[in-house]
Amino acid sequence: MSKRILEIRELKREFVMGVETVRALKGISFTVEAGEFVTIMGSSGSGKTTLLNILGCLDKPSIGDYLLDGVDIKKLSRDELAQLRNHKIGFVFQAYNLLPRTTALENVELPLLYNKEISSEERKKRAINALEAVKLADRHDHTPSQLSGGQQQRVAIARALVNEPVMILADEATGNLDSRTSYEIMALMQELNRTQGKTIVFVTHEPDIASFSSRTILLRDGIIQKDTPNENIRSAREVLDNLPVTDDY
Repeated sequence: MSKRILEIRELKREFVMGVETVRALKGISFTVEAGEFVTIMGSSGSGKTTLLNILGCLDKPSIGDYLLDGVDIKKLSRDELAQLRNHKIGFVFQAYNLLPRTTALENVELPLLYNKEISSEERKKRAINALEAVKLADRHDHTPSQLSGGQQQRVAIARALVNEPVMILADEATGNLDSRTSYEIMALMQELNRTQGKTIVFVTHEPDIASFSSRTILLRDGIIQKDTPNENIRSAREVLDNLPVTDDY
């Protein structure tokens, strides 16, 4: 029986701005099972960023429920939320968010520094394993300035994997990359999903990127307009293999 990783029930988020109440999310419900690869799409003002903040345990709903791996986030204190974030969610951001003067290995080790039960030897071992998973172990001693944009994003994905989270939450993770590098990152995401069973929630505004996932949730004006399985999942690896070779690469 499949395990439910995310459960959103009649979730609403309202903000009071002066005399006005802004209803960013107007009562949305959906679930994500273990091993799913889901994209969340929506234009500016759709409620996508608000939902992302709640999914990442950076915010709480005004009304409704959000259960992450069976835990009701509404009942948690700020410290408990921070602990849940660090152990249950692996974040991948558009801007990579790597420390500039720190090696790839040290960047990947960062989330483990908060876990006092893990020794420095175990921390290093896990970080190397994560870099191997994203095929970047041979660049472990390079700083971000010595890596390409795609390589930096691979380091960020390795950092997201190192705590063995129940979910990878990616926010426009291909937004700063050219088309070829974007497809490389999506090929990696598909591989992690397929071979390691990683649950991935990928926020994007690009339909092209969403076509690589198994399901797309479309937000509009704070409600779910569509929640549809992808009947024809594209292979990012195949797209990459069919790209014309240019002098730029």
